[in-house]
Amino acid sequence: MTQERLWQVLDPSWADPRILSALLCGSAAAIVLLKRLGHRRIQQKMEEARRARDLALEQMEKAARRFKQENPGTQTAHILSLPMVELAEKLKEGSLSPESVLYSYMGKALEVTREVNCVIDFIHGCEDQLQKVKKQKEKGLLYGIPVSIKDHINCKGHVSSAGLVKLLGQVKEEDSVIVQVLKSQGAIPFVKTNIPQTMINYDCSNLIFGQTLNPLNHQKTPGGSSGGEGALIAGGGSILGIGSDVAGSIRLPSSFCGLCGLKPTGNRISKLGVVSPITGMYSVTGTLGPMARDVDSLALCMKALLCEEMFRLDPTLPPIPFDEEVYTSSKPLRIGYYEGDGYFQPSPSMKRAIQETRKLLQEAGHTLVPFAPPKIDYVVDELFTRGIFSDGAAHLVDSFKGDIVDPNLKSQFNTYRLPALVKRILAIILKPIYPRIARDLSALCGVGSAKNLWDQHAAVAVYHTEFIAKWRKQRLDVILCPALGPAFNHGYAGKLFAATSYTNLYNVLNFPAGVVPVSTVTRADEEELKHYRGHYGDPWDKRLKEAVEGAVGLPVAVQCVALPWQEELCLRLMKEVETLSRGTRRNV
Repeated sequence: MTQERLWQVLDPSWADPRILSALLCGSAAAIVLLKRLGHRRIQQKMEEARRARDLALEQMEKAARRFKQENPGTQTAHILSLPMVELAEKLKEGSLSPESVLYSYMGKALEVTREVNCVIDFIHGCEDQLQKVKKQKEKGLLYGIPVSIKDHINCKGHVSSAGLVKLLGQVKEEDSVIVQVLKSQGAIPFVKTNIPQTMINYDCSNLIFGQTLNPLNHQKTPGGSSGGEGALIAGGGSILGIGSDVAGSIRLPSSFCGLCGLKPTGNRISKLGVVSPITGMYSVTGTLGPMARDVDSLALCMKALLCEEMFRLDPTLPPIPFDEEVYTSSKPLRIGYYEGDGYFQPSPSMKRAIQETRKLLQEAGHTLVPFAPPKIDYVVDELFTRGIFSDGAAHLVDSFKGDIVDPNLKSQFNTYRLPALVKRILAIILKPIYPRIARDLSALCGVGSAKNLWDQHAAVAVYHTEFIAKWRKQRLDVILCPALGPAFNHGYAGKLFAATSYTNLYNVLNFPAGVVPVSTVTRADEEELKHYRGHYGDPWDKRLKEAVEGAVGLPVAVQCVALPWQEELCLRLMKEVETLSRGTRRNV
C-alpha cells in the first residue's frame, strides 16, 4: 500500500507523517505513537463532554435566575423544606405552582453540584415538560414534582455515558420507559447525575466528570453507583431520584448519605431504555428504583410508576398496581433479623443500629425472630461473584477498550483483566493464608462454559428455594438486617467490592429490599472500631476498618427485606422503622 493510499483510508486525525512512516517501516515506535494519539483523542472527547456539561449548567443557571428575577416573592426556602407528599398536595391544590417548585430545585441543584460535583447534565426539555404538565387535563400523582435521573437511564436528546468515553456522543432518540411514565404522571425530570465508571463500583468517580463528594462530609464517598443521586438528594437539590441496583447501588448511597432507597423486585419496574456494560448477565438481578428523603416519598413514587401506562409500554411486566392497603396496614409483623451476615463483620454502628431498631420494633408490638441467611460464603462467592462475572469479567474488561481506567477502579480492573489461569494460580497460593480472597479470585474466573452457566443458574434457583423454605419455616413476614456503612473514605470502595455482601444477597435472591436511616455514628462507635478485627483478619478486614474511620455524626441505616413482589410490605416495615427511630437519633 502506498503512503498516499494509507493516508486516505486512515482516520484524518491519524494523518501524521511520523505515524505513517513508522507504520510502513513496521516500527514499534508506531505503536507508541498510536497509543499517544489514542490517549489524546480520549482526552479531547472528555474535555468536550465537560464543556457540554458546563454549557448545560450555564443554561440551567440562566433559566433559574430569570425566574427568580421575574418572581422575587417565590418562597424558595419553604418549597425546599416541604416533604414530597406535602409538596405534591400543594401542587395539586394549586397553592404552589409547578414553575416555583421546578426553578427552586434548579437553583438548589446548581448550588449543591458546585459543592459536591453531582449533576452532569441539565435536561433542557424540562421547561417544555413544565408547559405540557400544566395543560394536562388530569393531574398525575407526581404533578409538578422535579425528578433527578441517574446517568445511564435514557432521556431523549441526552447521552447515557455509563462513565465511558466510547458512549459519549451517542445522543438518545427517546426516553426510557421509566422516564416516559414519570412524565405521564406529571413529574418533571430536570437533571442527570454522576456515576462511577461502568457502574460496577460503589464509589462515584469517572474521568469524564470527576469525583462526586458526600455532602455530609467531603472526605467521604456518597456511595454508588447511584452516587450522584445520593449526593444531590442529601444536599437538598432534588426531592426524588431514580437510581439502579445490581449489588446495592441504590441502597449503598442511601445508607452513606442518610436517605431512603428501595430496590424493587427485578421486573416490577421497567428497565427498557437503560445502558449497561454487562447486558446479557442474568445470574444476578438488577433493577431500577426510587431514592428520596423519606419512606412516604418512595411509596408515592412506586404508586405512580405501577400504572397502566408502564404496563402498556412494557408488556413484559406483571401488571400489579401498588397495594395501598398493605402499605398502610397496622397489623403486627413477624420480623426475622440478623446483626451480621458472617462474610464481613459489621462495623460497630451497623450492629448497634440493628440492636436498637430490633428493640424499638419489639416495644411497638412486633415479633422479632433471629434469622441467619444460609450458606452466605457460598452465596457471595459462587452465586453472586461467579454469577455477575460468569464470563470471567470479559464484557466488563472489553468496555474499557478506547478508554482510560479511573484510578478508583484500577484495583478492581487489574484483578478482572488477569488471565483465568493466573487467577486460579493466585487462588491456590492464597488459599492457606487468605481463604476468602482466594475464593473470590477463583469465582472471578467465571463459569467457563454454557453447560456450567446452566448449572450456575440452577444453583441460584436451588438457593432461592432453600432460603424461602427457611423463611416460611420461621413464619416471617419481613427481614431486618444491616446496611453497609457508615460512608467510606475515598478510594476504598474499589478495593472492597465483596463488602457488598449485605446488599448483593438480595440481588441474587431478587427480593425487594430498602434502606432507611435510623441513627448516626457516635464517638463510642468510633472508639469500638479501634478493636475491629473482622472475621478473617485478612487485608479486606483491615481495609473495611480504615474505610469507615472518621465518621462521627454520619448516618447509619438498616435494611428491610420482603419476599418477591411484596414491595408494599417492605415499605411498610421501612415506614415503621422510620417512625420509631425518629425520636431516638443518637447524639454524637
